[in-house]
Amino acid sequence: MKRITALLVTALLASPALAGAPTVMMLSSSDQTIIGQTIVSPEHPTVNSSIVTFQSGDKTGVHKHPYPHYGYMLEGVLTIVNTETGKSFDLKAGEFLVEMLNTAHYGENRGTVPVRILIVDSVPAGVTNNSVAVAP
Repeated sequence: MKRITALLVTALLASPALAGAPTVMMLSSSDQTIIGQTIVSPEHPTVNSSIVTFQSGDKTGVHKHPYPHYGYMLEGVLTIVNTETGKSFDLKAGEFLVEMLNTAHYGENRGTVPVRILIVDSVPAGVTNNSVAVAP
């Protein structure tokens, strides 16, 4: 009886007629960074994810990312400034970022509400930090 019950439950859960299909909303699709560089992932990467919070007025130091660095804006507006060109980008909640590679920049919360970003890095095995400080 247990086997028949298990088979019925499995059939019900797997049945496309009874199960709802998930909804997929494409956020972004790109083969280039925010400044037009081709994305090149390391061979056999480790994928690290984190949530970064910037309080109002918080600012990173000038840094570079040697490996792909992706961000999904959960809350607030983050300004990213390319210190090599002076160009800035404002990223708002709901936007996806493919960060510039090996290019000096910083991020800053110029707003009055916190910024929260889901960050995903694709790095070689053994690399724990995808940010290299750049001397001012």
